[in-house]
Formats: sequence, C-alpha cells, structure tokens
Amino acid sequence: MAFGPILAALLLAGGGTPGQAQTVAYSFEWQGGGGYAMRGALGFDSTLLGRDVIRAEDVECFFIEGTRHGAPLGRWALGELEDETTWVLTFRPQDAAFTVFGPEAPMPQAWNMNGFGQDCGAEGFGFNIGNAAQDLCHDGRLLRESQVDPRRSFPATRDDSVVFPGDACLAPMLMGRIDLPSLRPGP
Repeated sequence: MAFGPILAALLLAGGGTPGQAQTVAYSFEWQGGGGYAMRGALGFDSTLLGRDVIRAEDVECFFIEGTRHGAPLGRWALGELEDETTWVLTFRPQDAAFTVFGPEAPMPQAWNMNGFGQDCGAEGFGFNIGNAAQDLCHDGRLLRESQVDPRRSFPATRDDSVVFPGDACLAPMLMGRIDLPSLRPGP
C-alpha cells in the first residue's frame, strides 16, 4: 500500500510542508509602579506578520519574568498554560506594540492574571491590562503598587535572537501514529 498521497494530503491539510514556517520573536520590557518591572518575549509563525493582530492562540512561544527593585519576583511561561489559566494576548505586529486599554479593547492583555488579579496561583506570576490599570499579580494577589495607567503604550522590539526557555514554547503537534484503516469509510 502506498502512503505517499495520503501523507501529502495530511501535510497540506496541516498547513504545508514540514519546516516551512519560521518563528519571529519580539522582546519587551515593562516598568510598573513601586519598583516593579517585567521583561519577556513572544514568538509566532512568520506567515502571520502581515496580520493586523496576533492573538493568544497564534502565539507559539511566550514567557514573562518579574522583578521588584531588581530582585527576581516571579515568572510565567506558555508551557504552564492549563485549561483554567487566564490567557488573553493582543499584539499588533505592524506597530510592534501590545494593544492597551481603550473602547475597542477593555481587557487586551491577561497573562496568567484575570482582571481582579487573584488567579495567578500560589507562588504564581501574571500581568494584566484592563480598564483600571496595567498591573502584576504575584502569589495569587494583585500588586496594587505595580499599577500604571491602562492606556500607557506598551512597545516591543523585533528580536529574532531571543532564546526561549524550555517551558516557553508549546510542544509541536506530532503525528506519532496514524491509524489509516480508521480513515476509511466503514462497511
């Protein structure tokens, strides 16, 4: 039995040939109030660069690391994403900037943190932009001192030299075993 045509059809349905897409990366730094700061990076498929908006579901790699007065505070990475994790991301590649609060975007960023700032988990870390502020969450509580104006711009810098930590990227979708008879219509 020849699997060539079937495998070719599966590859085309999945978006093309293996190795076709390249990941582009952007790094960013955010300065909050009270000596709080955050840095991180995101990566997504280069074929999406022409889009107006990149959303959470488009992101392949992502991490954030927080500090207070330069001392490590916490971190979160996309590899930690679970069903109950708050995960909203809105990035504008044409402007190299994250979307901030406005009439069209009431909560454009929620990175392991909901609008109340209490769901980043025990010893967890998160970031949010909503109608009240841009702010951080640590250890399951809102860090009010970190808050800054929700409309303040949040730029990023194209940086394809970013080395993502091991937990920052989603695992690739692998086709380990294909049960070809199950693809055939039944009797």
